[in-house]
Amino acid sequence: MEYFFILMTIIIWGFIIYVFLTVISNVIFWPKVKRRSEEIMPIISVVIPARNEEKTIGKCIQQVIRQSGVKEIIVYNDESTDSTEQVVLDLKQKYPGIQIIQGKGLPAGWTGKNHACQQLANAAGGEWILFLDADTRIENHGIADILMDTLDHKATFASCWPGLELQTFWEKLLMPMLNFFVYTVYPAPISFKKNSPSLGIAHGACILAKRDVYMRLGGHARVKNEIFEDTKLARLWRAYGEVSLCFDGQDIVRVRMYESLKEIWSGFQKNFFPGFKTEITFWLFLFLHAMVFLFPFIFSIIELFQGKYFTMMQTISIIVIIIRTLLTLRFRHPIISAILHPFPQLFLIILGISSRIKFKSGDGVEWKGRKYSYIKTKTGKE
Repeated sequence: MEYFFILMTIIIWGFIIYVFLTVISNVIFWPKVKRRSEEIMPIISVVIPARNEEKTIGKCIQQVIRQSGVKEIIVYNDESTDSTEQVVLDLKQKYPGIQIIQGKGLPAGWTGKNHACQQLANAAGGEWILFLDADTRIENHGIADILMDTLDHKATFASCWPGLELQTFWEKLLMPMLNFFVYTVYPAPISFKKNSPSLGIAHGACILAKRDVYMRLGGHARVKNEIFEDTKLARLWRAYGEVSLCFDGQDIVRVRMYESLKEIWSGFQKNFFPGFKTEITFWLFLFLHAMVFLFPFIFSIIELFQGKYFTMMQTISIIVIIIRTLLTLRFRHPIISAILHPFPQLFLIILGISSRIKFKSGDGVEWKGRKYSYIKTKTGKE
């Protein structure tokens, strides 16, 4: 038992040190998109898959329409049952250059977004394709800035990790955990120096791809039934020797991913388990998060009631709060999520287990009226 305790102590402190160094490195050195405000030739096709996006798609298009570098805007109306189509048609009256493709059913073996993106890419005529979610906002000159930075790095695929727009209590409490998960384990600065497939990452809200490379590699058809398709594409690019990057784009790209507790649960349940390569990495992730980011808080409270102070568990808890506070300041998130850290941490551990149960049981998850199961796509090089 003594050796087990020593081993666990080494593992916990080793992970804490790795997390702390990774966070500091990411906060300081994760490359941001440079603000240049330069005018460029219209060579970018901005494509937007949309299914029941009446609340957001209008603002998204309006922020894109006058930007430098935009050749065309194409919207794929994926059988929306709300007024998404009418919103786009109204904008088309004012801006005739907007194109709209009407979805005609989802073929077997595809997720809705992947099929929409593939149809959009097929219709695009630009040298570059910018895939945007309908709830994404890009600052003025942001599209040109992203392209210029992508060219500077000789990349043919680039994504931006966006800033999060948080409005409701549940968004402010839970959504910052997304950045916490990524910033504590993903060594972004290293990914800019080493083009290993395992270091590929992307955020589906904003992906820029060179069209000829996209078509040569097979595009979204190569990951047609993947729920975690954004990162899968980034890794596919690297596997074929192309450079894929993910910039810190919070200053120019913003997104409100979910608006309610129900949407947060459904959205993360859809993405959580499929985001891991293997069952082992999934359980290892949950184990380390429970051991380092949750249990120390529980034991610290017990120790305080026992009159014990400055213990190892309390020290770890303080370090975790410091890490959360650093990320809160970095992303300008509300402080509530950092202060109440054990609660969103417990929520997302439970959510992760729920995601695994849903997919492994064969039930799958429902998203925007469609049910998805988890079937790994073989891309040929992984």
